[in-house]
Amino acid sequence: MNDEMPTCARCALKIPERACRKEEGKAPAFCPTRNKTAVIQKAQELLRKPENYEFAQQASIQEGEGYGDKALGYAQVKPVKPRIMEIIEFAGKMNYKRLGFAFCSGLAREAEVVGRLLASKGFEVVSSICKVGCRPKEELGVRDDQKIQRGSFEPMCNPIAQALILNEAQTEFNVVLGLCVGHDSLFLKYAKAPCTVLAVKDRLLGHNPLAAIYNIESYYRSLK
Repeated sequence: MNDEMPTCARCALKIPERACRKEEGKAPAFCPTRNKTAVIQKAQELLRKPENYEFAQQASIQEGEGYGDKALGYAQVKPVKPRIMEIIEFAGKMNYKRLGFAFCSGLAREAEVVGRLLASKGFEVVSSICKVGCRPKEELGVRDDQKIQRGSFEPMCNPIAQALILNEAQTEFNVVLGLCVGHDSLFLKYAKAPCTVLAVKDRLLGHNPLAAIYNIESYYRSLK
């Protein structure tokens, strides 16, 4: 592979030794920290814009608050908050009042809990389910044999409509729960407010897609 192409995922250096983690760190030939200084400078300029600066600042503060025992040193820190709590705290730091919530019908039970939890923390919650609009999959050119429920009406997921509904409600921050691969992409493409993901869909692994990665040398070795 061309060494000018950033490929951080194949860096063999130990994380504490990397140029992205320490000022005098080491770097492979493809390291963007060393090779993409103009791009990084452009990113810093964008970061200083008012619409980005506070958001990035509060996100970094939230990251730090996710760990306990920091006084004992980096090697001793431990996580202290689940992601749902970090989302709630971050939205509070940003003084958001109206949250958007886009979820999959397959996680309706979880969505009901999340919606109530967000509302209990004082947020106004505008939510939209994936099947909103009840449009037939045939509108997408999907054949009957390609549907889940063959021989009957099956509504398509409608992520663009989900995004437009939340846009119309002028949500300030959107939370995504379990949208399908591709549907989540369309939602993120059309949503105007900043978005975060609470959980992603993995039908086989109970919405824990990293289980396949953790077991890549054993139960999921066939993926290689």
